[in-house]
Amino acid sequence: MKAFSAARGPKLFLDETSVLDIGGCFIGDIDVAPGRAIPDDGDPRIDHSLEGFLFTCGPDHIRHPEPIEGRDDGKTYPLHGSYSSHPAEILFWDAQGGDAECQARVPLTLATGETALLERHWRIDGESGEVCLSDKLTNTGSKPLAKVHMFHMNLGAWLFDDKVRLSGAMFEGGGLPWNFGEDPGSVFCVPARQEGSEWAEVSLGPIASIGGLTLKVKFRTDTLPYLQMWRNQKAPAHVLGIEPVSHRLASRAELVKGREIQWLKPGESAEYGLRFSFV
Repeated sequence: MKAFSAARGPKLFLDETSVLDIGGCFIGDIDVAPGRAIPDDGDPRIDHSLEGFLFTCGPDHIRHPEPIEGRDDGKTYPLHGSYSSHPAEILFWDAQGGDAECQARVPLTLATGETALLERHWRIDGESGEVCLSDKLTNTGSKPLAKVHMFHMNLGAWLFDDKVRLSGAMFEGGGLPWNFGEDPGSVFCVPARQEGSEWAEVSLGPIASIGGLTLKVKFRTDTLPYLQMWRNQKAPAHVLGIEPVSHRLASRAELVKGREIQWLKPGESAEYGLRFSFV
């Protein structure tokens, strides 16, 4: 892990061994990432990624393992796709004028044997403390690549009291308690795109354990038009996930059948954007 911070904002630890995702996310002395308070899905790549504050799902598949189309050997797409565990090559890393910035490239080998390239740009604004992530994915293989992507932002839910709420225009009534749904866990996915706006925003707070701060998350809705919310309080798990995602909650087969998946031809690219801050 490589420490990444600016004059204001969280102190992040970026994982060079796994697409430069975020491991620890410290607000003062408190790491808001869930650590080992996560479910064991049987995939060590995902166990490693899930314990951090942010990991990236895709680009060939999202959510649960499913058969790879056109094969009869039983091979499936891996849990949450092929991103996790690919090492990042850091191209630029600097802190100037209170800001922090880094750029990296991540060559990917996908579950199908095809290739892709993730170009990742992190920046922290030293004045506002806002963290900005820009991703560009390019299909460097020989066949079309399903354009699927998800950011998993995971927080240790032991940090929350009963006053912590989720707020956003995508929620019915504008908000709901953090511990929504039936215990010990629940998941739902809603459209996030709002007419006249290129970005969606969701907030979580106030979080008394980190000084009453609220987490504000923004994401581009042209390529991430949905928001998935997930929580799990089945011991030892105690985690809440905020998950901007490219597709509704459905199987890959259903999405393909309904022609809801767009495809990147060889040489084509897609861009994704995420911002967050604690205010």
